Amino acid sequence: QVQLMESGGGLVQPGGSVTLSCAASGRDLMLYSLAWYRQAGGKQRELVASIAGDGMREYADALKGRITISRDIRSATENTLDLRIDILEPEDTGDYYCKAKLPILNLEYWGKGALVTVSG
Repeated sequence: QVQLMESGGGLVQPGGSVTLSCAASGRDLMLYSLAWYRQAGGKQRELVASIAGDGMREYADALKGRITISRDIRSATENTLDLRIDILEPEDTGDYYCKAKLPILNLEYWGKGALVTVSG
């Protein structure tokens, strides 16, 4: 069992930046990849960026250059996954979710999400 809690977000002006944080807790977290996804109204949930247990990163092509993801390994049972998005656009508005995935079992856990609203 992995527990995920997102924080950050809120109302941000276009052109600004936002940092989201996901506190992950559970056993053997280094076996999990951690990722940020987002979902805008009426659209499918999409990958923003991820970091595997070995440190390999994956970014959504449409967001490359504007996003930074980092993973702080505090212990084997506590990790923090941060996402920074720069030069925000109204199209970045949506619910941002943290996901933990155990590849060998195809097991997934999701956080409850954090809302980011980009509006001037």
